[in-house]
Amino acid sequence: MVYPIYLYGNPVLRKQAQPIDKDYPELKQFISDMFDTLYKAEDGIGLAAPQVGKSIRLFVIDLSLLAEDKPEYKGWKKVFINAEITERFGDNVSMDEGCLSIPGLTETVSRKKSIIIKYVDENFEEHEETYSGYPARVIQHEYDHIDGHVYIDHISPIRRQLIKSKLNNIAKGKVSCHYKVKSA
Repeated sequence: MVYPIYLYGNPVLRKQAQPIDKDYPELKQFISDMFDTLYKAEDGIGLAAPQVGKSIRLFVIDLSLLAEDKPEYKGWKKVFINAEITERFGDNVSMDEGCLSIPGLTETVSRKKSIIIKYVDENFEEHEETYSGYPARVIQHEYDHIDGHVYIDHISPIRRQLIKSKLNNIAKGKVSCHYKVKSA
């Protein structure tokens, strides 16, 4: 099943998502549907459950979609459940980011270069891993979603004011994209 992607302005994107346990109903199917939704959207490499209307602490990332240009990402496909970033460290690195919930916009966002994250995977096996560079950025972006944040929360108030009308249009569903969306 391909879910519609909830657009900026929908209240579910601002909620602190809840942890789940291994008995979450139809978890394996939901994870499969999350990846199907991500692939159908074509523009993304990560998707968090709140972006499809589920306020749970789960997100998926598939960096292997970039493997043609970045061979080191071949096979890099992960599910993060009940994730907790325990440390952010290193230099701040600025880079343009976009989001399937905020189509048509990109903004420069500064994030720490490296993170340590604890999570369970789709089999509820525990992991504690360190990531740096682009994987760390993508994880931080998706992690923001399960904490009720979006990437534009990291830009300056002046910059946010400059894009306010575009954000208002997105919140009203006045947006053109090639995937299914749901506005507030």
